[in-house]
Amino acid sequence: MAVGTSCLVSSTRPAPKTSSGRRRRLAPQCAAVVDGKKTTVRSKAGDVLEVCRVVNGMWQVSGSSWGRAEPAAAVDAMLRYADGGLTTFDMADIYGPAEDLYGIFINRVRRERPPELLEEIKGLTKWVPPPVKMTRSYVEDNINRSRKRMDVAALDMLQFHWWDYSNPGYLDALKHITDLKEEGKIKTVALTNFDTDRLQIILENGIPVVSNQVQHSIVDMRPQQRIAELCQLTGVKLITYGTVMGGLLTEKFLDTNVSIPFAGPPLNTPSLQKYKRMVDAWGGWSLFQALLQTLKKVSLKHGVSIATVAVRYILNQTSVAGSMVGVRLGLAEHIKDTNAVFSLELDEEDMNSITEVSKKGRNLMDIIGDCGDEYRA
Repeated sequence: MAVGTSCLVSSTRPAPKTSSGRRRRLAPQCAAVVDGKKTTVRSKAGDVLEVCRVVNGMWQVSGSSWGRAEPAAAVDAMLRYADGGLTTFDMADIYGPAEDLYGIFINRVRRERPPELLEEIKGLTKWVPPPVKMTRSYVEDNINRSRKRMDVAALDMLQFHWWDYSNPGYLDALKHITDLKEEGKIKTVALTNFDTDRLQIILENGIPVVSNQVQHSIVDMRPQQRIAELCQLTGVKLITYGTVMGGLLTEKFLDTNVSIPFAGPPLNTPSLQKYKRMVDAWGGWSLFQALLQTLKKVSLKHGVSIATVAVRYILNQTSVAGSMVGVRLGLAEHIKDTNAVFSLELDEEDMNSITEVSKKGRNLMDIIGDCGDEYRA
């Protein structure tokens, strides 16, 4: 489906402040208009990448807590997702064998699928370095390692994470990453878990960022409070994770009480445990049940699942290009449910009913801070 662009040429609100308290007006950029199953993310420098609006998140291959399939079964599952039109995969250098599995997968696509499908496949990876001195050789060695593992000449997207903002080395790293992009080793430069202030500083330093990956769900609406405004001004897009909260936003947890031992489904993965803490901070299990009941009503109206409604709601938010749904490769598949997201149209009544319950919870910006602050407490 064709994707157009629209230029955001003005805003009635001031640009967000940086950590030093100053306001720097950033030049408006042409932002991709998301439409249908695919969209483009683009930078001020003209770097463009087409991605699927629902991204296959591969973090669950990083440990046995989610279950672990044999590599061959995992790659077979990746092929089924791609054949089903879900052609964008997200991984990281720290997600166990994720990059290696992608390398095996992409070679099978080259051998066993038509070139048209190969062109649609995108591999988005992250680099999560320790906060050491970011020399050119150190950055390049790590990028080359991911290129080798994924068996690609150029990374489709390199999403950069930084643990410690008091160490300004992230700017050095991003400048080296930008140089590597210019040399053809990376197609697009992106971020993960950066807050609004740091995103503005990075853009002011001329880094051609196309997107920032952040936690965003009906429970966690922090991205819509500050960073989405900056994204509107600059054309940077958001790719979201935690959108179905590790599986909490599903029928499985409707009408359950997880506070009573053995009375409800077990919170038996790191993701479920993490997002249960988010629910507690937001408003607790009773309010979360009210949210699930609202989502169930909407899902029955449209003949889809609760998770499908939850993803569609976030895809409808300002500056969101795509949302990740975790894939348990070789263990469970949700290809049909995921594809239902693209045809689902939530009307004004649907959106308002969900928003009403979401706003009954606490403001997580006040409790946790801006995007990514949960990793820097």
